[in-house]
Amino acid sequence: AAMSRKGLTFLVDSLSRSAKHFNKGEVECLIKLFDTLVAKSSSHFAGVGFDRTVFRDTLHSAFGMTDDVMLDRVFSTFDRDNNGCITVAEWVEGLEVLLRGTLEEKMKYCFKVYDLNGDGYISREEMFQMLKNSLLIQPADEEPDEGIKDLVEIALKKMDYDNDGKLSFTDFEKAVRDENLLLEAFGPCLPDIK
Repeated sequence: AAMSRKGLTFLVDSLSRSAKHFNKGEVECLIKLFDTLVAKSSSHFAGVGFDRTVFRDTLHSAFGMTDDVMLDRVFSTFDRDNNGCITVAEWVEGLEVLLRGTLEEKMKYCFKVYDLNGDGYISREEMFQMLKNSLLIQPADEEPDEGIKDLVEIALKKMDYDNDGKLSFTDFEKAVRDENLLLEAFGPCLPDIK
């Protein structure tokens, strides 16, 4: 169900106010893309949004994001009300961080992606889970888990400033500010630069 011209203008205006990094033309394009995805999704969300599958396919084809675990986590950060459906506001505001976010916004976003249980920390177990899923394990590796455990320890040594055995946002932020490459330390959750 395509919206009226007036409805679209209203939506573009309101989302342009909240999405500081996109101009009106870009917001309008994102809304049109959203409508196309909703039409394609034929889900039970009755035109208000689309589900995880459409989301994953879109991020995969648009940004080359392939890691299923990461895509699920990215979906969770977009789906702020946690109802399994991406609304137009969640879509535009989520993409804003993904595509145009400041370092600050991207740090918050990545931390949220990596904090699997949402407790405000990235634990050893969470690091292990994510690294295990995003690394290519060679069949010849005797104990692949051992190598991942070593990586977790290296990450903690480098990033756990208060030495409590887990990463708070403060730890993560300090580490990333010192070394920007650590932003995606636990798996690819941002689109390729291109």
